[in-house]
Amino acid sequence: MKGGGQAETVAVLLPLPLPGPYDYAVPAGATFAPGDVVAVPLGSRLRAGVVWGPGTGEVARRKLKPIDRPLDIPPLPEVLRRFVDWVADYTVTPRGAVLAMVLRAAAETRDRPRIAYELGGPPPERLSPERRRVIDLLRDSPPRLAADIAAEAGVGAGVVRGLVGAGTLVPVTIARHTPPAAPDPSRPGPVLSSAQAEAAQTLCAAVGGSFAPFLLEGVTGSGKTEVYLEAVAEALKRGWQALVLLPEIALTIQFLDRFEDRFGARPAEWHSDLNPAERKRIWRGVAEGGVRVVVGARSALFLPFGDLGLIVVDEEHDASFKQEDGVLYHARDMAVVRARLGDFPVVLSSATPSLESVVNAQAGRYRRLHLPTRHGDAVLPAIATIDLRQAPPVRGQWLSPLLVAAAHETLAAGEQVLFFLNRRGYAPLTLCRHCGHRFGCPNCQAWLVEHRYRRILLCHHCGFELPEPENCPACGKADTLAVAGPGVERLAEEAAALFPDARLSVLSSDELSSPALARARIGQVERGEIDVVIGTQLVAKGHHFPKLTLAGVIDADLGLSGGDLRASERTWQLLSQVSGRAGRAERPGRVFLQTYMPDHPVIAALVSGDGEAFLAREAEARRERHLPPFGRLVALIVSGPDAAQVDAVAAALARAAPRQPGFDVLGPAPAPLALLRGRRRVRLLVKAERNVRVQPILRDWLAKVPPPASVRIAVDIDPQNFM
Repeated sequence: MKGGGQAETVAVLLPLPLPGPYDYAVPAGATFAPGDVVAVPLGSRLRAGVVWGPGTGEVARRKLKPIDRPLDIPPLPEVLRRFVDWVADYTVTPRGAVLAMVLRAAAETRDRPRIAYELGGPPPERLSPERRRVIDLLRDSPPRLAADIAAEAGVGAGVVRGLVGAGTLVPVTIARHTPPAAPDPSRPGPVLSSAQAEAAQTLCAAVGGSFAPFLLEGVTGSGKTEVYLEAVAEALKRGWQALVLLPEIALTIQFLDRFEDRFGARPAEWHSDLNPAERKRIWRGVAEGGVRVVVGARSALFLPFGDLGLIVVDEEHDASFKQEDGVLYHARDMAVVRARLGDFPVVLSSATPSLESVVNAQAGRYRRLHLPTRHGDAVLPAIATIDLRQAPPVRGQWLSPLLVAAAHETLAAGEQVLFFLNRRGYAPLTLCRHCGHRFGCPNCQAWLVEHRYRRILLCHHCGFELPEPENCPACGKADTLAVAGPGVERLAEEAAALFPDARLSVLSSDELSSPALARARIGQVERGEIDVVIGTQLVAKGHHFPKLTLAGVIDADLGLSGGDLRASERTWQLLSQVSGRAGRAERPGRVFLQTYMPDHPVIAALVSGDGEAFLAREAEARRERHLPPFGRLVALIVSGPDAAQVDAVAAALARAAPRQPGFDVLGPAPAPLALLRGRRRVRLLVKAERNVRVQPILRDWLAKVPPPASVRIAVDIDPQNFM
């Protein structure tokens, strides 16, 4: 806020699902610039908003409410405001809804000191595992807030209070905004291979220049992270901030250690597990420039970087980069847009790049950098199939005798085994043998998954849970409930019986409930303290386990069926990543794929290692059908609590559908998940030619069919999930 200006009007965008800004009067003697964060009246409340520009003049100034006051929040950079506008336009989303993602963690602050805690006394006589985790966390660590200690150690607040009462933790006063340790880009990095050095030199030369998108592709274990960290170092040397996007919180754990080894300090983390105070601190640190590097999930794209000079999207192919609720955007694609608006390089990194990125590289829109071999002495694992028609498991089990024999051999050599099954819980379906009743979710069209460790049946879509029943609720019979199919918990039970002397660990999102627990469990695997790992896709990407030499995929066919146009591509990517966990050090690795379809093109591509040929066939099939990336898809999902209302709105949309060349509307039809979180769902699908700009057509179309308040129409540009 600057004094001395004439009274005027400005447009203020509010972080609400509103299509545009509202005009407000500027008090006499005050001047507000675009980007300033202000408090404005809306109805009977004051709300935070952002000055978006001059007033529209549509309402006379005398009728406008005045801005209440400026807020003690750093202004939003001009490039971020343009990014908000671009994302809103592309995703057909109200601008205010996109702004809400930017301001969610912003808050006014005061320079009041805070009370933190550090180790200052002997440990108590009763040292539980939870208390030990807190003490281990704070050993050789700066003081931390009580809430941060509890969150990072994965314990309750009472554990921290107990240690304070015992005198083990002592209070200290710290400043509200402690500047983070700055990464040191001058520290020497690891010795790079010739291929790594060449790729790193290319990326470093682009830093500080103009917009330049790169596809950094390399086999698993080829050292892509070391290459792009050299570009991060170059950005820091030139005074720029850097952003690294990762698809999974679990991947952040090893990345933080590697980053600290390289730069002598950790980057700021940004993901959903941070507590509100930490999110506010990082948000402000990014805005004020004190935070130089952020590693985070997709929402980190909307942080208020003032000097952003490099974005890296690691595992760029990963479906987790697509936001599936609220504002529906793909972080990989929006990262490229953010770099173009800021005029700096962006690096998309993957061992199994998406077909979209491969096609962009082939067309010359992206520059492709390739690392063809594993770093050092490591070699790619040998991949073979186990035909379950010829070598089936023992009845009631899921591991083929061939895989069991290979696991015994591996364990006898002092090496580690990974059994991979991308299915959480104990079993995907529970049913009654007497009457056939199947346990389904009352809110979703989905079966309840048994989680035997927690003794519950759980819906993985809405979170509904049911205590594990003793009798069938339909017929009342006891001892008639049976499970169908395996989950990782059931697989762990089988592995424990087959390998009684082995140390087992299940790695899935259900088991790793906090970053501290995930860090501890993954550290155990790294150090060789676990013999057999049973994991979901959580272990498939990015991890380096030196002693892991055997990977067995329990159901390689899982994911190959269904109507998803990317099913084959995703299965190839996932199983390639799983295979890449084996033999990453000097010990050679082996991979076995249990399958009923050894001749399927995806399975054949994995065994041959010819990913290029597989992607070429996949591209040709998509090109023939004008499917992405050679055509456009848009999903319109109509949902509401009343099925008749939903059907009526969907039918009205179909009647009002535009009819023009290169824009076809399919449906309406029930979505595969026709009931989700208590809402009925019907879907229409737009199939358009690549050169058709669909957004203006969609806006005109939707304006003709305003839904009732209880019905929502979600627009998903470039859908990744067809459920």
